[in-house]
Amino acid sequence: MKKRFVILVLIAISALLISIFLWHNHIEKSTYINVYGNVDVRQVDLGFRVLGRITQLMFEEGDVVQPGQLMACIEKKPYSDQVHEAEAQVKATEFSLENARKILKRRCELISTGSISQEDLDDALTSFEVYASQLKKFQATLAVAQKNLADTEFYAPTRGTILTRIREPGTVVSPGDPVYTLSVSSPVWIRAFIPEPSLGLVYPGMKGEIITDTPGGKTYTGYVGFISPVSEFTPKYVETTQLRTDLVYRIRLYADNPDLGLRQGQPVTIKLYLNNHNESPANG
Repeated sequence: MKKRFVILVLIAISALLISIFLWHNHIEKSTYINVYGNVDVRQVDLGFRVLGRITQLMFEEGDVVQPGQLMACIEKKPYSDQVHEAEAQVKATEFSLENARKILKRRCELISTGSISQEDLDDALTSFEVYASQLKKFQATLAVAQKNLADTEFYAPTRGTILTRIREPGTVVSPGDPVYTLSVSSPVWIRAFIPEPSLGLVYPGMKGEIITDTPGGKTYTGYVGFISPVSEFTPKYVETTQLRTDLVYRIRLYADNPDLGLRQGQPVTIKLYLNNHNESPANG
């Protein structure tokens, strides 16, 4: 029985070695590697930095926004009032500081004649320094008030598509509450997994074609931008020709998506070409 067991083990090991050899031989003769993955698009939750009641929302779900476009506003009056109050404090303190400066200058001139005491001069200097400090404080308060007023509006940070309009005009939102969810147009990448035997053939900058499942659909181009340094077992949602228990490495391909045809979660097939090792997207 032991002999039979040893023979079976040797046969299994031989079969495994033959399989690995055939796989490497197949890869070497191929001009590309086929891998499978899904489109991954960044999403951003957009909201206000300050508390307030929403007065305007400029976009609906599905709208495409461009960088710098005004997207939403909240009630401005509480913040404009704070700005006016801070401006008044700054102006009043500037007048007081200027008056304290004049008094200090006069007392500096009189101290040498003995017309005033050193205590009077010290009082004038202290008053000047107090008003100078207060002016800095109120100027900082004014800057904060102006920033808060500016943040009653927010603008599109990048080009993208509105996935969700979460709030409506009249809603009171706290700082950081999401108002829109934006799907960012760029970058778009493909999350895929490479079998361990093919890992040595894949490198950053490696070019590939990205093919969707749509019959006759457009082929997109991309390049490998990231290779995970850590192996993992094949995820259940990825279809490969290998067993689920095979070790794979996650890779990320940055994709050109000029027509916005690649969408979040879309399954794709990737052909990574083996004959362009010396090329890169920059010089290819």
